[in-house]
Amino acid sequence: MQQVIAWYPGHMAKARRLLLEQLKRVDAVIEICDARLPLSSRNPEIDDLTRNKPSLLLLNKADLADPEMTSKWLGFFRQQGQTSMAIKMGSGKPQILKALEKLTEETSLRAKARGIAKPVRAMILGVPNVGKSTLINLLAGRAAFRVQDRPGVTRAPQWIQAAPMLELLDTPGLLWPKLDDPVAARRLAYIAAIRDEVLDVYNLSMQLLDELMLIAPEGVVSRYLIKDDTLRGQALIEMICMSRGFLLKGGEKDLERGAVCVLDEFRAGLLGRITLEAPGGGTVDEG
Repeated sequence: MQQVIAWYPGHMAKARRLLLEQLKRVDAVIEICDARLPLSSRNPEIDDLTRNKPSLLLLNKADLADPEMTSKWLGFFRQQGQTSMAIKMGSGKPQILKALEKLTEETSLRAKARGIAKPVRAMILGVPNVGKSTLINLLAGRAAFRVQDRPGVTRAPQWIQAAPMLELLDTPGLLWPKLDDPVAARRLAYIAAIRDEVLDVYNLSMQLLDELMLIAPEGVVSRYLIKDDTLRGQALIEMICMSRGFLLKGGEKDLERGAVCVLDEFRAGLLGRITLEAPGGGTVDEG
């Protein structure tokens, strides 16, 4: 059963207002998306909100995504005129700094011509749980912010001096007001961009398994020792529970535990390197 996900808490609306206020103070924007969902994990408002600002798009968690699909996505973004690169969580600092320096070269030269030693200021943007605070910690070379694998940790914009001539602004994860695309909303839930507490985790897990068994069944079959790869829905989760020994008293299968296990292991990359979206807006199986 398809579940409707409609989630735009008050702090998101406040974050949007603060973002607009802070944009005039920055020289560039670094947007982070999840390499497994390069389309769904990009807020469609961000392009409009940040227009006229040089921007760098980072496809984070590329080590969890299909490398061939990541290459296709980078080519797609290049065709759109968007500077982009794929990175692993917590790596790629030299390449990111070099790209940022190139993007802000004109601004720096103008300031230098006026005799001003002006640090580059960059804003970090992205939907919840794509790795914004981790990126700032990487660029700053220290634990500037706490990092947790759940959305909503960053609640207000925060400046950090990452280097003598580089200042970064961390912002709260910004979803969009109407998650009216049920597929995009569901996929955001897969990667924990939407809190599990507001979701039907059991149905979400069944929907994820349906997608995985369509585009990348090998990881599910091998991870959970599935003997019948035609199983779907509750029957598949029951088999996963049997494989893992997730049983309640009387031998009843612990379906909720099985559902949570599938989501956790997908998020950790334990079901293989998987990309759920192809350039152009289709799913991977559609090419």
